[in-house]
Amino acid sequence: MKAKQVKLFEPIWAIAAPLCAWLLFSAKLLGLPHHFVFLLLLTTALIGSVLAAVHHAEIIAHRIGEPFGALVLAVAVTSIEVALIISLMLTPGHDTTTLARDTVFAAEMIIITGIVGLSLLIGGIKFKEQTFGLDGVSASLTILTAISALTLILPNYTLSTPGPYYNNKQLAFVAVVSLVLYGAFLLVQTISHRQYFLQKKQKDIPQEHPHRPDNRQTLVSALFLLVSLSAVVVLAEELAPDLESGVDRIGAPKSLVGVIIAMVVLLPEGLSALKAAGTNQLQSSLNLALGSALASIGLTIPTVAFVSIGMGWPLELGIDTKSTVLFLLSLLIILLSLRTGKTTLLQGLVLLVIFAVYLFLTVIP
Repeated sequence: MKAKQVKLFEPIWAIAAPLCAWLLFSAKLLGLPHHFVFLLLLTTALIGSVLAAVHHAEIIAHRIGEPFGALVLAVAVTSIEVALIISLMLTPGHDTTTLARDTVFAAEMIIITGIVGLSLLIGGIKFKEQTFGLDGVSASLTILTAISALTLILPNYTLSTPGPYYNNKQLAFVAVVSLVLYGAFLLVQTISHRQYFLQKKQKDIPQEHPHRPDNRQTLVSALFLLVSLSAVVVLAEELAPDLESGVDRIGAPKSLVGVIIAMVVLLPEGLSALKAAGTNQLQSSLNLALGSALASIGLTIPTVAFVSIGMGWPLELGIDTKSTVLFLLSLLIILLSLRTGKTTLLQGLVLLVIFAVYLFLTVIP
């Protein structure tokens, strides 16, 4: 029984992957030649660290239960995003005025059209129809729409400073408002209306594994979650110059860098959401996806805003007209798709088509 438990909660790869990532990063600091094979190893280590982070976050979630499990992963993923954006902004020789906006906007589009769309499609194909609690999803989308409009669209229409910028007072005010809205959402999700975010029992949902992680396993996973996430940050930062060079070589817009960074950052959340949808736990899947979208914009933008004000950096937040149309269309479609508490593959297909259009227009604007 003990051996089986260790196999379930502490596979060797989940511990070895982030440790190997840190060893490779240390080798780079010691002057290992910068060539294609080494870049390939760094990329592999980055993916391994992301998968390890997913595993350890799921262990913690299994221990503390929903919706706290989704919150742990959302905050962890957002920590990666914030650390990565700020570290790249601190790198000399790069124009990072639009990096935070591009990364956050990409994260929102990837989540609400890509991750949610694929989750609904997988669930629809496998189970024909899936259900979820309408109250929790409605609360998430309400806060997400409000913060998105305040941070990504409104800066284009202010008068004190020509858009797409806020002046420092406006930026600080919107940052505080975003934190208040996100804090209110957390209060509703975890305390006052927690029942809105719990998966309703269904016969198609497999029963939870009887082996619940003990304190030792949870602490080990918490430690290696931090090790994995920090490995993702340093490796992504290390690979960023090569990523930017590759984007320049193919002649794509620099905003594609933000899309790729967001995809790497959201990989743990995306895999967990798809896994939940594939086991007919759509409520958990939506908690993960929409919770990550809220954490991304509700925590990343305020943090970067305060850093920008303190360092005197310009911060371009407003998205262009094309992006605004796509973003509003995405919000409208997801609101319509999730308005009844039931979904089929059709809603997922529509969202994925919008995601494909977004990716196409990012590469070929």
